[in-house]
Amino acid sequence: MLENIRLSFKGIWSHKMRSFLTMLGIIIGIAAIIAIVSTIEGTNQQIKQNLIGAGSNVVNVNLYQSGYELDPSYQQIPSQIPVISEDLRQQIEDLDGAEEVTLYRKRTTYDEIFHGSDSISGGMLLGIDSHYLKVEGYQIVSGRGFDDNDRQNFRKVCLLDNNAARTLFRSDDPIGQTIEIKGEPFTIIGLVRKSNDFKPDIETVQDYYTYQGQGQSGQVMIHDACWPILYRFDEPQCVSVKAVNTDAMTKVGKSTADLLNSSLGFPLSDASAGAGGVVSTDMAAVDTIGGADAEVVDSGDQSQSQGIQYQNEDLLEQAKQLQEMSNATNRMLIWIASISLLVGGIGVMNIMLVSVTERTREIGLKKAIGARKGRILGQFLTEAAVLTSLGGLFGVVIGMILAKVISTVNGTLYAISIPAIIVSVVFSMVIGIVFGLLPSIKAANLNPIDALRYE
Repeated sequence: MLENIRLSFKGIWSHKMRSFLTMLGIIIGIAAIIAIVSTIEGTNQQIKQNLIGAGSNVVNVNLYQSGYELDPSYQQIPSQIPVISEDLRQQIEDLDGAEEVTLYRKRTTYDEIFHGSDSISGGMLLGIDSHYLKVEGYQIVSGRGFDDNDRQNFRKVCLLDNNAARTLFRSDDPIGQTIEIKGEPFTIIGLVRKSNDFKPDIETVQDYYTYQGQGQSGQVMIHDACWPILYRFDEPQCVSVKAVNTDAMTKVGKSTADLLNSSLGFPLSDASAGAGGVVSTDMAAVDTIGGADAEVVDSGDQSQSQGIQYQNEDLLEQAKQLQEMSNATNRMLIWIASISLLVGGIGVMNIMLVSVTERTREIGLKKAIGARKGRILGQFLTEAAVLTSLGGLFGVVIGMILAKVISTVNGTLYAISIPAIIVSVVFSMVIGIVFGLLPSIKAANLNPIDALRYE
């Protein structure tokens, strides 16, 4: 085999221009496929990052009613929705694929947060626990965060993000100053920002609504112990779970939603318990969360619970749907690019037939001194495979360069698919074997006497 490979390189080198022109069809085909596959990979990663963020791996699980997220700002929350306990939070954190869990409350605020004449409209007010900043990827850039004394003493202190600080204080330093939240004074003790300040690539209005979703007026954070000062003490929480990796997000989100739905103060219907837990409207349901103090849920409360359940925000599934739409078109491009491989294979067959004709006397001499058909067949198949494999390797390099150029021009991520490279090189070798088979058989079947007499 090594001898055949050595002879193959010798033959290719002795006819450099002819060999290059023969490989050109393979090079173009492989380069086109590598460039297209790499573009697909880069586009898919761009979609995933735009929706999920750059490596945050956080899935949100919120309370929904009839398919829409329940907003306590203007919706009545049934009294039998239990507050998530620390024990239940720990159970979620122990789920397979979960890394850390935070419980928090949120409200979209309109003219409820003031500093002098400046206010935040359409911003977000959050009541956070001690895990929130780490799970959501925030870091303290100025001042300090909440500590145990703040919670134990119910201190009215808060954190602002950059947008909120710019809205309320413009260029002033907000640390130590006071803002009003629903008429209550809160002292600013720190400024926060995302550790990885990822921003999605937004080029159209549709991209904005797909990736942004909410306004950027800013976020104000208070610790969860102070939430009852402004709102109900038993208001349901939202849950954010940091998964160990992006692929685990869907599984972790679904498991978290199932666990939370099983803790609700009313039964789930059998038909829906396995599919996100659609709530049953059985009028005989009772609140069992309160133990001995539990009260029978009246028909009014029970009607409010209709359609209420915890659901995970499956951004990974949304990314897959967008990726599938992109891949459908790109698969057609791959088939079109593959045509050039067929043309390249025909070129290989043609040049190998020429090579057999040119080396007829050499073949006759080898047979005359005892070379068997298998040896002759193996030599020419090896030469064809080496020729196309070299073309495949050159095609991979050119394809990677082409993919880099495309990603730079289009502003997408540059991603190379290792499996695509391996498959491309192997496929190019297979092309050499398949299209070199006929010339090799012809060479192996030559009559040695006729071959030696060939002029």
